Amino acid sequence: MNDDTGFLPAAVAVDPVNLSALNQYSYCPRRCGLIYLDGEFEQNVHTARGNAEHERVDRASHVAGHEGARLEYALPVWSDRYGLIGKCDVVELWPDGTIYPVEYKHGPRKKHLNDDLQLVAQAMCLEEMFGRTVLKGAIYHATSRRRREVRMTLELRRLVVESAEAIRAMLASDRLPPPVNDRRCDQCSLNAICDPAGTAAVDRQVAALHSLFQPDDSEGSARTSKRINP
Repeated sequence: MNDDTGFLPAAVAVDPVNLSALNQYSYCPRRCGLIYLDGEFEQNVHTARGNAEHERVDRASHVAGHEGARLEYALPVWSDRYGLIGKCDVVELWPDGTIYPVEYKHGPRKKHLNDDLQLVAQAMCLEEMFGRTVLKGAIYHATSRRRREVRMTLELRRLVVESAEAIRAMLASDRLPPPVNDRRCDQCSLNAICDPAGTAAVDRQVAALHSLFQPDDSEGSARTSKRINP
């Protein structure tokens, strides 16, 4: 297999990380923790639309594409090497051996890399399963009805490995990451459960209380200076 990612560290004997968890963690680590540590999930209009889009894709039959590619829908994928597991919305299998995953998202392109990382993780799984390098894939944005092609760069592959390791560390610690408390929270279906503003305020209060019991280094430095320079 002509794989230019062969030097990436491989996970050994670890619990597999779900590809959707990579998406959640890359967007907001705390949201990922609420779902995978606390089992919390709430529907809102955005998640409902996303689920409907995935269900529409999953119901499609296995057919040949209009340009000659065989289309596999809701294809289970995994990687023992990197400890990943999940499902591809659509995988195009072309006669020349090209493997081209397509991930469906209901909304427009976002500023974050979470969708791209999920797609790249799918490619890494497909490479291990089929023994062929996957160079490109696409994210189909249902709102615009357009594909956005994503190249499986080495940097994105590294981020997949690092994010998977971070998720395992979070799950092992059994501790929720702090809230991001920014614009990402506005449309999050877990906003009420997470309470990012309230949690951030409590964290600031705790930090302020801890600072009350910290010695004033400036006074200590001044006393030391007097002893050295009488």
